[in-house]
Amino acid sequence: MTAGSGVLLVLLSLSLSGALRAHNGDLTARETCKAGFSEEDYTALISENILEGERLLKVTFSSCLGTKGTQYETNSVDFKVEADGTVFATRELRIPSEQVAFTVTAWDRQTARRWDAMVRLLVAQPSSARSAHKPQKGKQNGALDASQPPNDMLLPWPQHQNTNGLRRQKRDWVIPPINVPENSRGPFPQQLVRIRSDKDNDIPIRYSITGVGADQPPMEVFSIDSMSGRMYVTRPMDREERASYHLRAHAVDMNGNKVENPIDLYIYVIDMNDNRPEFINQVYNGSVDEGSKPGTYVMTVTANDADDGTTANGMVRYRIVTQTPQSPSQNMFTINSETGDIVTVAAGLDREKVQQYTVIVQATDMEGNLNYGLSNTATAIITVTDVNDNPPEFTASTYSGEVPENQVEVVVANLTVMDRDQPHSPNWNAFYRIISGDPSGHFSIRTDPVTNEGMVTVVKAVDYELNRAFMLTVMVSNQAPLASGIQMSFQSTAGVTISVVDVNEAPYFPSNHKLIRLEEGVPSGTVLTTFSAVDPDRFMQQAVRYSKLSDPANWLHINATNGQITTAAVLDRESLYIKNNVYEATFLAADNGIPPASGTGTLQIYLIDINDNAPELLPKEAQICERPGLNAINITAADADVDPNIGPYVFELPFVPAAVRKNWTITRLNGDYAQLSLRILYLEAGMYDVPITVTDSGNPPLSNTSIIKVKVCPCDENGDCTTIGAVAAAGLGTSAIVAILICIVILLTMVLLFVVWMKRREKERHTKQLLIDPEDDVRDNILKYDEEGGGEEDQDYDLSQLQQPEAMEHVLSKAPGVRRVDERPVGAEPQYPVRPVVPHPGDIGDFISEGLRAADNDPTAPPYDSLLVFDYEGSGSTAGSVSSLNSSSSGDQDYDYLNDWGPRFKKLADMYGGGEED
Repeated sequence: MTAGSGVLLVLLSLSLSGALRAHNGDLTARETCKAGFSEEDYTALISENILEGERLLKVTFSSCLGTKGTQYETNSVDFKVEADGTVFATRELRIPSEQVAFTVTAWDRQTARRWDAMVRLLVAQPSSARSAHKPQKGKQNGALDASQPPNDMLLPWPQHQNTNGLRRQKRDWVIPPINVPENSRGPFPQQLVRIRSDKDNDIPIRYSITGVGADQPPMEVFSIDSMSGRMYVTRPMDREERASYHLRAHAVDMNGNKVENPIDLYIYVIDMNDNRPEFINQVYNGSVDEGSKPGTYVMTVTANDADDGTTANGMVRYRIVTQTPQSPSQNMFTINSETGDIVTVAAGLDREKVQQYTVIVQATDMEGNLNYGLSNTATAIITVTDVNDNPPEFTASTYSGEVPENQVEVVVANLTVMDRDQPHSPNWNAFYRIISGDPSGHFSIRTDPVTNEGMVTVVKAVDYELNRAFMLTVMVSNQAPLASGIQMSFQSTAGVTISVVDVNEAPYFPSNHKLIRLEEGVPSGTVLTTFSAVDPDRFMQQAVRYSKLSDPANWLHINATNGQITTAAVLDRESLYIKNNVYEATFLAADNGIPPASGTGTLQIYLIDINDNAPELLPKEAQICERPGLNAINITAADADVDPNIGPYVFELPFVPAAVRKNWTITRLNGDYAQLSLRILYLEAGMYDVPITVTDSGNPPLSNTSIIKVKVCPCDENGDCTTIGAVAAAGLGTSAIVAILICIVILLTMVLLFVVWMKRREKERHTKQLLIDPEDDVRDNILKYDEEGGGEEDQDYDLSQLQQPEAMEHVLSKAPGVRRVDERPVGAEPQYPVRPVVPHPGDIGDFISEGLRAADNDPTAPPYDSLLVFDYEGSGSTAGSVSSLNSSSSGDQDYDYLNDWGPRFKKLADMYGGGEED
């Protein structure tokens, strides 16, 4: 190979300085299980020619549940993946290009989830390149291993087209990956490779690298000397942090012009066994049925190793360290070393003996090599689940109890059983049933959910007179069926003896309600029936006595000894106590047991109707026009009896008196209705009693004559009685009405004359001079003194106030003859001079006359016979003292006229008109 071929000389210097430390952050992240591939992109070097079935690399996938249930598939027909993740060729292949890429898919059959990872197969350099660089022995696919001593190798740069003319395009070369061990101890920076272009002999060249780890995060993991082309790693690598890097190398002149096209550099971090296997869970819980056969699957434990799973560093193997308890065997379980599946290996699992096993499982990498591999442990707790392998058994062969007759929902016996299965589970819950001895279904057995006991309960009352004892056979079983191969025990059946206790039962009426039929009206003392009761206590000698409980009409009597019922009164179907023709009475039958018991019975008497009620007519009153043809009276018959003792009815008018048939006629409308109307053309208005005879259809028929009061009156054109006609129809003729009107006129005239005479007489009385002293005259002088004054002042009276002084005229607002002198003045009260003690009697008479005249002429005054109150007294009294009844003129007056004034003045008449004293 000549320099003119335009190749780039690459000097590789690799050295191994030690293992790198594990990345602590990655360990923390793996504490929580996350399903998926260990890498998103897998890369491996391959040769051009691949044999069928050749294994190329291994992918690592974790589903958090182990490898069980995980399947792999690819989108390439040339490559497949085995169950353990190994990628192999399906046929013999020749790879024509630098690399092959395809997708590996893992999917979980239980959850149907899918995960994808990319696989890249890089083709190693051809023989021409290998002549310049022979891979060291023991290294896979010709990768450059930095763990070997430095060695210069000439690697060609891809050929380019000459600008001076066309040349044959030579085959491109692929730079093999550079392997860098993780956890190297340095010193750093550590040289990895030297890049040198063959053009640097002509011009100065500056070298640079780009990509993740150089100018992209994580930054400055790799560096390059721009002048010499030496590339360095600056710190220890961690494969678990990042397994590979893809960089691009660039060569430019001092002016920044590109001298060579960029080339790809692949750097792989070589795995070291620096991570222990980590279990997904520290404690695993599983279960297995007791009595399971060897080989029964129990559970799966899974441990993940962060190291490379394609190497022994990440290949985990499992084993059981200890088992507790070691019963019935110290090796009851085994584990699949690759998958972590725990299965039973021995028989004899019995929950009743051992309910739980604790198994310590160890996971070791380096394919389980305990000398070189790293290990970790986890705990698997295996619970032995219960199966119904123990049938329930009665603790006794026989049970007994007793029950009083006629009682239900009573527990008469408790059945106890023993079951060694899991308490309060379907394998333990007991179910009882009666298999013989109770054909009528008097008993049932209920299970106590707490104690699992069987409670024999009476569900149908038992009768001592029919069954004095019961012999039951009961069986017990579980809610769940017995396990295969387990037979029922002989102790799963038992006998139950139940004695019935006799109690005093109440007598009862065999026929209740009892119904009898008879005609109404049977006489008192008639025997109707014998209503007797039966005492169910056949083995007790007891007497039964009868009495009435309910007899609403008090029509019946019952014999206290034999229950014979007779009538105590006449039975009437039309009585208010009858409902739907039935009379109902209730009787009591009581025995003499201890304690006494009694029962009731109801007797129903259906009364057959007889024709014992005559029909009645409705309505009792009606009105009709005095001329026929305007209207008629509709009448109907009512009968308290029932069919056939009711209609059709016969309506007819009696022959006596003859005026009935002369004035009236009756027409039958149907069996229950008829119409009454006038026979003559005119009947004088008034009240008429019209007798009508109605006959029913009973056997024998009954008749009744009813009188309808008919008001005959004049009617208008609508057939309605007029107002005058209604008065006339009250029973008075025209001459009687005229006489009444004349009497009313005469009575009114007499009343008017009496009033005139009374007014005239009253006027004469007032014009006549008073015959007694004004101070002693008590007629119409009832004064109301509502002003008390003070001291002796209210004993002085100014009689001049009874006059009409001129000083009051200026306050009178009414015209003369209208203003009443008995009204209270509206102005200021004048002061009057003191009048003589004895005024002239004529002044009082004139004052009263003037007041009467003013009252008569006042339109607002009350009627003439109303009481006038003169209640105005003034502000003071100027009259003299009236404390003495002696008067100088008392002996000169004649007071006999007081006897004519009536009983109200009798006292005064006795005082003044009684004659001279002795």
